[in-house]
Amino acid sequence: MSGEINNRENRPSMVDKENKKQVLKDIIKELHEGKTIEEVKAKFEETFGEVSAKEITDAEKELILSGTTVAEIQSLCDVHSAVFKGSIKEIHNPSDPSKIPGHPVRILFLENRALETLMNDIIKVHLDNYLETGSEEEYSALVAGFEQLSHINLHYMKKETLLFPYMEKYGITAPPKVMWGVDDEIRDDVKQVFHDIKLRKVIKGSVEKVFHRINEMIFKEENIMIPMLVDNLTEDEWKVVANDSKDLGYYLIKTPGDWTPEKKYAKEFAEAEEIPSGTVSLPTGKFTIDELTKVLNMLPIDITFVDKDDKVKFFSESSERIFPRARSIIGRQVSNCHPPASVHIVEGIVNDFKSGKKDSEDFWIKMGELFIFIRYFALRDDNGDYMGTLEVTQNIGPIQAITGEKRLVSLE
Repeated sequence: MSGEINNRENRPSMVDKENKKQVLKDIIKELHEGKTIEEVKAKFEETFGEVSAKEITDAEKELILSGTTVAEIQSLCDVHSAVFKGSIKEIHNPSDPSKIPGHPVRILFLENRALETLMNDIIKVHLDNYLETGSEEEYSALVAGFEQLSHINLHYMKKETLLFPYMEKYGITAPPKVMWGVDDEIRDDVKQVFHDIKLRKVIKGSVEKVFHRINEMIFKEENIMIPMLVDNLTEDEWKVVANDSKDLGYYLIKTPGDWTPEKKYAKEFAEAEEIPSGTVSLPTGKFTIDELTKVLNMLPIDITFVDKDDKVKFFSESSERIFPRARSIIGRQVSNCHPPASVHIVEGIVNDFKSGKKDSEDFWIKMGELFIFIRYFALRDDNGDYMGTLEVTQNIGPIQAITGEKRLVSLE
């Protein structure tokens, strides 16, 4: 590395952005080549004293683009996190989202604080007490604590499903891949240690190793991932994350209050999401008419929808259709689509749905080699008002015949 870059007296304002990025890339590579943490950390500190989270992740991204595998970056994740810890710029902002009640960033921070409490003040205490005394009470408390820890998947799953898509949307692709891989490793480690504990194979070193990895991930979430998200997401997008969080739930904390953005970007958001002609826009995504038709017809079930006025509005055309349907039935009264001997059953179901007496009804019948499962569901709007009936039919014979497990892709 040139003396010009290393000479802090000659470069009091630190190296320029591109050189910083190159130094970071060199440091990560040197770690991979076997340099010690202390060797690399000394080099890092003599080059520059602080670095942004974005610069670290940009370096990782360029390494991946230049041929370094995600797995290799992942293997370095804990190591270079330790090197950079304490050097990443902290964001001191009066509108810091980690301080705003109900904001997704605040929720992530609260879950992490609760996770730290669980590890340090509950599990670790009972672990030490049990190893010292062999008390059954302490063992039970240890198991209960690890039972809570085993649900850490909820915290990681929210990050992966709610936040990673936005990182990728803004071109931040390498960090999510690396972080997701480490998340999976932590999940596996927690599962294995908990399994051992339940078999009374309580090994303090194994527990401490898991805790170390979890703490490193907490650091990465709060000091690398969150700053990048805060730099890019609009408040509209944060509101989407907040709303979806309610559906997925919260880890180790009580349900937080609602958060309403102070600013609105609705016009900008609407322009970005302008819907092309011929597109069906749904709350969770969009289809072209052809895509939606193919999706519905590809489902291994038959679907028929009857509206609130008892008229057939839709049926799917699966290749494995069980009961024949002709397109001429669209708009027909559902009672006219069944033989007189069974029409009273259909009418009874619909009347029970309309009155609110029932929300579903199931039947199963044998038809030669087929075992048919027929299900009826009442569709209701957000106010509970009846919208229609959905019929779902499926041959469940092949499903009932399934045994054991299949975890590998078929070769043929």
